[in-house]
Amino acid sequence: MNTLAIQPNPRKTTSVRQLGQVDIAHLREAVLAIPEPLWDAENADKPNRFEALDRTRHIVFRFVSNFQDWRQSYDRPLWAQWRELLEPVLAQAVRPYGYTNAAYPRVMLARMAPGGVIKPHRDANPAAKWPHKIHVPLLTNDKVTFFVDGVGHHFVEGQAVEVSNMAVHAVENNGDIDRIHLIFEYYDLDQPAPDWVR
Repeated sequence: MNTLAIQPNPRKTTSVRQLGQVDIAHLREAVLAIPEPLWDAENADKPNRFEALDRTRHIVFRFVSNFQDWRQSYDRPLWAQWRELLEPVLAQAVRPYGYTNAAYPRVMLARMAPGGVIKPHRDANPAAKWPHKIHVPLLTNDKVTFFVDGVGHHFVEGQAVEVSNMAVHAVENNGDIDRIHLIFEYYDLDQPAPDWVR
């Protein structure tokens, strides 16, 4: 495949797009109650093992089954258990897009310890180039910075934000508590897929 021909979805933000406040109360409470052994077990078995993520731990609920095509994804075992808590937050976060027929190919929690970093990178696989990449902070502190093309942003708890995963992005947690985000991808099933994915 000619990677030069792979163009990202023109509907995606090229930096940061604020999507509005969502009600995270029930989800946040449940996430903060997750026992350490479950975090450890899920992180050890995660499908997203990318060097840039460094020591950030993940619990992955849904994931792509093909790194070439976002339209192929699967539920991991915890999705069934967490779905009722996750779906209302996902739905509120994506309301500004107005899509009537859409999907979430990747849904996960990302936990960054104090002093943690995510190294500067772009999401390289083709399956990441079409869906919107959305973060909902569930736990954070004022010393967490999300960089997009070198510009620092601070995302507050409960504020949904689309970030450009095609830009060079990075994260630093210089605070003294964990940063936990709900991170997911979202795309319009009615939007024609680009020629390069076929």
